[in-house]
Amino acid sequence: MDANLIMQFLRDVSANNNRPWFQEHKDEYQAAKTSFEQGIAMAIGRIAEFDPSIAHLTVKDTTYRFYRDTRFSPDKSPYKRHLGAYIAAHGKKALHGGYYIHLEPDNCLISCGNYWLPTNILTSCRNEIMANIDKWRECVENKRFLKLFGRPCESAWGDEKGFGLECLKTAPAGFPRDYEFIQYLRLKDYCCWKAVPETFFQGDGWLDEMVEVFKVGKPMMDFINSVIDDYE
Repeated sequence: MDANLIMQFLRDVSANNNRPWFQEHKDEYQAAKTSFEQGIAMAIGRIAEFDPSIAHLTVKDTTYRFYRDTRFSPDKSPYKRHLGAYIAAHGKKALHGGYYIHLEPDNCLISCGNYWLPTNILTSCRNEIMANIDKWRECVENKRFLKLFGRPCESAWGDEKGFGLECLKTAPAGFPRDYEFIQYLRLKDYCCWKAVPETFFQGDGWLDEMVEVFKVGKPMMDFINSVIDDYE
């Protein structure tokens, strides 16, 4: 994957986010897209080595349209400013969690977990955590997890690392406020991420580092997926 080529295109389209410019530079888009997809194909192959559940996926199964849906957005820019791939066994739109790779100038990251879960499933996840708190803590309180992602509700998207995109300020309805591990029940999603520099994706060495990060987050994701899969 040629990260320099991809980042230069993304910077250019961010500065010239309009259809006439894009049409004149469509070859540059195709080159960036092809390079990104080559990288994602390699990522799928490497992830499948430790998570066979995603081995059936193709690049098309994991990537998104570059054209934005502007119907309900105040931002009418027609094109995205990033390239992303969500490598999830049950598909991009499923609740079952997966692995996310995000390339954007000054905002690259890799992430894994589950996003925007419905209230009924969140409730089941919280109950499962309470019922198996020792197993859960093994997933999210080991030294490697804490070093890579930190503790829940301590970071926001865009920070160097984090665990949980959004958290309740208090205990969720129906759960005890004085529960010893209430921080895990306040989470509204179970996503962990690590920001990486743009140079991270240059060459092939990033695949090894990506694998090590995802392996650390996978037990947490598997725990939550075991609950979600009862609903899908």
